[in-house]
Amino acid sequence: MIKAIARPLWMSCCAIALLPQGGYAQTYPSKPVRLLIPYPPGGASDFVGRTIAAKLGEQLREQVVIDNRGGGGGSIAIEIAAKATPDGHTLGFAMTAQFAINPALYPKLPYDPVRDFAPISLMTRSPYLLVVHPSVAAKSLADLVAVAKAKPGELNHWSTGNGSAPHLSMEMLKTATGVNMVHVPYKGAGLAWPDFLSGRVHMTFATFSSTSPHIRANRLRPLGVSSPSRMKVFPELPTIAEQGVPGYESGTWHGLVAPRGTPPAVVKRLHAEVVKVLQSPDVMEKFTPVAIEMIGSTPQVFGAYIGTEITKWAGVVKRSGAKID
Repeated sequence: MIKAIARPLWMSCCAIALLPQGGYAQTYPSKPVRLLIPYPPGGASDFVGRTIAAKLGEQLREQVVIDNRGGGGGSIAIEIAAKATPDGHTLGFAMTAQFAINPALYPKLPYDPVRDFAPISLMTRSPYLLVVHPSVAAKSLADLVAVAKAKPGELNHWSTGNGSAPHLSMEMLKTATGVNMVHVPYKGAGLAWPDFLSGRVHMTFATFSSTSPHIRANRLRPLGVSSPSRMKVFPELPTIAEQGVPGYESGTWHGLVAPRGTPPAVVKRLHAEVVKVLQSPDVMEKFTPVAIEMIGSTPQVFGAYIGTEITKWAGVVKRSGAKID
């Protein structure tokens, strides 16, 4: 009796091992999918991740569970994603800082953004607004450069830490315009905003969603947007590029990755579902008013984009001399 049972079990195991990738994709997902986000709940990135995860869960007919893992400049979450079982049930929320800036900023990064992941899709991009406190006598980028050159070292700019995307975005601008301003790093935006709104710090790069209420209330003044073209929701605001800094582009992006070795059929399935998510009217309704551009690139395009971004930000980190806190 034992021998009669043993053979069918052995054959079944072989059948599972030899199951075509397309067959595996048809059974995927077989349990809830975990999405690791490298920041605590409540921020702009968490909003993007949760919005996409909720809709992706509907598409996959299986819950996509958010796992917020802050710390280590976001490296903790990404390392967990890199080392997860490559079956599509653990995914990483790829962002500018962890995938493009950290490789140049951290001497011993516990993951490789190219080697350790299978790109799925570049999902969204969000530009930064260059905003100043009204006490700064500047109504355009040219004004700001003139004031900064007349008072070298007297103006300051804040960010959420050395090597953060807003910090390095300002360093790019300082290099391009030849101005000297002091960087003031904070341990979190919650600590910085009261100082900014009171005028203790003078300017920053920040997202449209975080600055627009203060702009409408005349508590902050926008001078330019970091995207190559003007925003649809704020078309009167000129780009930094068109104000005398050609080629200037910065901002934050969000993508989806899986551990390297995830079956190509699963990657293909996830990409197709993510594109559907980004094209859904309810997601567009949430993202468009806050200047979040929906992309939905192919895995190949996203992989190439990550490589380009790593090269770009490595140069910025080197020129700025940025060091981790």
